[in-house]
Amino acid sequence: MSIFSHLEAKNCPVFRIAAHETNKFVMLVNPLVEQTAFIQVLEIFDVSGFTPPNQHRAADEVFVVLHGHGEATLGDATLQVKPGSVLLLRPGHAHAVRNTGTTRLYCLTTMVPDEDFARLITSGVPDALDAEDMAILGWN
Repeated sequence: MSIFSHLEAKNCPVFRIAAHETNKFVMLVNPLVEQTAFIQVLEIFDVSGFTPPNQHRAADEVFVVLHGHGEATLGDATLQVKPGSVLLLRPGHAHAVRNTGTTRLYCLTTMVPDEDFARLITSGVPDALDAEDMAILGWN
C-alpha cells in the first residue's frame, strides 16, 4: 500500500449503480483500490435525480454541495441545500437527497466506514463525465 496517491479527478472512473439510475458517481477514493476505511465520490444528480431513502448501520455520511440546488430529507425534516451546504448524516437515521434545481446537482460525498458502498457502485454500469460536467467543474 502506497503512503499517498495522486489522481486527476477528471480521470477517475465513473459509474451509475444501474443504467436507469439518475445519479452518477466519480470514484475519488475507492477503498477497494486504496485500502481505506472510507469512500469519497463526486455524486452528480441529474435534474430531478435523487437518492432513495436509506440509512447506514455504522457509517457517518457527509454531503458537501458544490453546485446546484436540492433538498435533503432527514427523518421528518426537509432542508433546502445549495452550494456551500454541508450535511452530516449519522448512522441509523433515514435520509434522502433530491435535485430540485434546473441544472445538475454536484455533491462531494464521503462515507466512513464504507459499508460496501464502493462495491455497490463499482458493480454498476460504467459511465463518463460529459462536456456539461467538465465545464461546471472547471475540469476542461
